[in-house]
Amino acid sequence: MRHARRRVVRRVTRLAAVGGLLLGGAMVTRAVASEPPDPTIGVPYSAQPATGMGTDLVSRLGTSRTAGSWVDSAGRPVVAVTDEKAADEVERAGAQAKMVRHSMSDLKSATATLRSAPRVPGTAWALDYKSNEVVVRGDSTVSASDWSRLTEVAEGIGGFVRMERTEGTFTTRINGAEPILSTAGRCSAGFNVTDGKTDFILTAGHCGPDGSVWFADDRGREQVGTSLRGSFPGDDYSLVKYDSGRAGEGADVVAVGGGKGVRITGVADPEVGQKIFRSGSTSGLRQGEVTALNATVNYPEGTVTGLIETNVCAEPGDSGGPMFADGVALGLTSGGSGDCAAGGTTFFQPVTKALTELGVKLIVAKQAGGGTGASPAPSASQGAASPGSSAPVTGEDVSGLLTRLTDPRNVGPGLLVIAGSLVALVATRWIRAEQDRKAYRQYYSATWG
Repeated sequence: MRHARRRVVRRVTRLAAVGGLLLGGAMVTRAVASEPPDPTIGVPYSAQPATGMGTDLVSRLGTSRTAGSWVDSAGRPVVAVTDEKAADEVERAGAQAKMVRHSMSDLKSATATLRSAPRVPGTAWALDYKSNEVVVRGDSTVSASDWSRLTEVAEGIGGFVRMERTEGTFTTRINGAEPILSTAGRCSAGFNVTDGKTDFILTAGHCGPDGSVWFADDRGREQVGTSLRGSFPGDDYSLVKYDSGRAGEGADVVAVGGGKGVRITGVADPEVGQKIFRSGSTSGLRQGEVTALNATVNYPEGTVTGLIETNVCAEPGDSGGPMFADGVALGLTSGGSGDCAAGGTTFFQPVTKALTELGVKLIVAKQAGGGTGASPAPSASQGAASPGSSAPVTGEDVSGLLTRLTDPRNVGPGLLVIAGSLVALVATRWIRAEQDRKAYRQYYSATWG
């Protein structure tokens, strides 16, 4: 059994070269008719992301006259408006208008009040554009007294704050149960990015602090890279620098199982109602829908804001994995509740913000015709939306499918400087590395059987 699992690890090493994800089963995705040309490096995220008609109308009319937008099941843009004049403008533009009582300014004011209240871990809230409400959820860890106090805050805001209890717990999606593990947990690679000189893996910030070391095997022999910069809590993204400095062949592809992958051709912000796909190292390729934007989640480790809320499932180990549609990068798996047996809610860090804050560019495939701009957000009207263009999973370098959540070398940095000579310093580093690997191996000897 152990040898069989090690063969799985070697297979994952090959998959890792594309900066994609290990998937447990042979998921096969429908490819679009044409496949983009060879990949190119360095399509930047524009400060003006591609958006849909509804988003453009909301931006033009302002937060006091609108309350968000979405696409309906037929793919038609719908804009929530607060006055007849705004409704007329929306209709003239070719979208549907829905009259609502509360503006976006009202909704955001409500969330500001919730943020100012005493923090309650296990709670989350998001703007429900369709119902014109702020929905506050509390998981099973929230006590009756805490929930009662938060309910009083909501009642003080007004009748457009809806309180809901939910099963399970709101957690970041990490654990250490399956193959491709670290001593403290496992994450999934998101997308490959570059600053023009060095390549990185973009993944979730909660996967590990700066200095965390990533491995791609259970023996601690294949070190992939080191976490350099990230944000968590507050946001949930981080960069892992490749040890080699390069992502390698196939850096524009994320794996979707069965040796297949999806070429990433651009980046955008999603819309409510949009059909999306998520891929992760535990539960594979899953499909769902964007249910809300600008969500706030009070994880036990801290509060994260500005997240994308979806009804796609996720499980421990899927953290950091990519959310995309039609080859367009949209988000990084942050956390949520439930699982892929019963379903649940999963939150994502928007890729656009991460790229902007980190000053990096997404590594993408050239678009048909040679263009290299960010692709527009895929339409939510597609009932059978495609993940994107099919591509083989190939590559030579090992990608960071895992994060080393705890770096023992960070525990005792004094050991690296106690020597008074270069020889002693090198020896100390070697000893620490060996201790590190032994602890890593000991952990797996107990979990791999």
